[in-house]
Amino acid sequence: MTETQQKTRLRELSDEFLQLEARLKLGGGEAKIERTHAKGKLTARERIDLLFDKDSYQQEIGLLVAYDKYDGKAPAAAVVTSLGQINGRECVVVANDATIKAGAWYPETIKKILRAQEIAMRCRVPIIYLVDSAGVNLPYQGGVFPGQYGAARIFYYNSIMRKYLKVPQISAVMGMCVAGGAYLPALSDVILMVEGTSFMGLGGANLVKGATGQTIDNETLGGAMTHNSVSGVAHYRTADEQECIDKIRELVSELPNKSESRVSITDPKDPKHQPEELYEFLPEDHRQPYRMRDVLGCILDEGEIDEFQADYAKEMICGTARIRGVQVGIIANHRGMVTRKDKPPKFGGIVYTESAEKTAYFIDNCNRHDTPILFVQDVSGFMVGADAEHSGIIRAGARFVEAMATATVPKIVLTINHASGAGYYAMAGQGFDPDFIFSLPTGRMGVMEGDSAVQAIYGTMLDRMKKEGNEPDEEMLAEMEAVRETYEKELDAKYAAARGFVDAIVVPKNLRDSLELALLTTLNTDQPHLGAFVLPRMD
Repeated sequence: MTETQQKTRLRELSDEFLQLEARLKLGGGEAKIERTHAKGKLTARERIDLLFDKDSYQQEIGLLVAYDKYDGKAPAAAVVTSLGQINGRECVVVANDATIKAGAWYPETIKKILRAQEIAMRCRVPIIYLVDSAGVNLPYQGGVFPGQYGAARIFYYNSIMRKYLKVPQISAVMGMCVAGGAYLPALSDVILMVEGTSFMGLGGANLVKGATGQTIDNETLGGAMTHNSVSGVAHYRTADEQECIDKIRELVSELPNKSESRVSITDPKDPKHQPEELYEFLPEDHRQPYRMRDVLGCILDEGEIDEFQADYAKEMICGTARIRGVQVGIIANHRGMVTRKDKPPKFGGIVYTESAEKTAYFIDNCNRHDTPILFVQDVSGFMVGADAEHSGIIRAGARFVEAMATATVPKIVLTINHASGAGYYAMAGQGFDPDFIFSLPTGRMGVMEGDSAVQAIYGTMLDRMKKEGNEPDEEMLAEMEAVRETYEKELDAKYAAARGFVDAIVVPKNLRDSLELALLTTLNTDQPHLGAFVLPRMD
């Protein structure tokens, strides 16, 4: 690696992220992992690695959630949610991490499980629960138990998938499964248990003794043999975890075939540029221009895009392309000045009236042709000012937003740098339920940049002081700097990922793998990709 490569902004942020990723994937730490192994058990990520096809790419969703809370003691919110392939079939897996507080549920644990279920519902892919949890983390029960999106929402989604959507749900109890958490496997299609290490019950032996005075051990109360031979709650009993995982893989292989997609898929081809060249293509200063087509050349097969209205509203790039052979519509923000004969130049990354109308029309075309859409975000917002307002930008912007919001095709988001203002909304922001949201480590998500926020808050005061011949004092300068620092922290991609605003941060070497897996997952169904799920007609 050259000295120049070491200093690029994207490379530095990627290295920083990869170090954080490695630390978070240790869960509760090496000592807890060794303790788990001593019990004859595997960790959550070890189970997932065995469950997914060997050497296939898997994408963890929500790895950074809650990493900066609870004094760093709840990495990944004590649950691993991951996307991958089992016997070539795209599946979602939810696995409690028992190395962290015995897999107990934090408020953010609920958020991650719900997100995994929403992916399964929207894309109609099987979901597997690897249960190993002591239940609610009681000191945080106020954020877990109540509310529309509290723990009950998990069981609501279980029921909707089971009764109406016919989304396969397989639960393997591979440790503790107590109290209300027992309803998660109970509302699944199939329950597996492991001899000697599994327990499932509304209350453990200690609670039973305290509540009823009855003395009983956990194995007799709710172990694998009990629930397979006495209660009939479970359906399969396995000798160990490897046998359990093998059985899950077998059950997935027996599921009905996924829907046949109408999307054109051809043989995959290499990109024009290696994804690692992104390190050199993106500028050191996120405010500086760069060639978006070079970035697309690292993502698209052979770097080719059949551009739609290439000579019109050039600040927005629209066109069709392929990623690993899968046909996809591309909507990307050009970054750099757009010059026009006899007209004022346009700033790349800004949405103008013409580009909003062009993009809305292109989205409608993709929707008519069942073509999934990839939004490559580097947007600073919509244009403001008299010319913009008089051109009808509010109407055009609403048309853009409506076309994007109501499109029933899969929508995937990749943030390169900026995801700011209403432009972020129009480019399939999280509030519009895109299927997946990824960000490079350079992504910056917020209403505006720190300098803009300072101007918005202090601009009038600074102008008045300037007219009066005064300068801001040290206290005011310190306040302005504090605003900048707050915005800088909250704009960071890691901050967004920690709050579930993006599904995953991806580095260049994994970028095409992540996008391909996301696309293939969305193609499992011919049902509308609109909201978390759409119920079928029950005639």
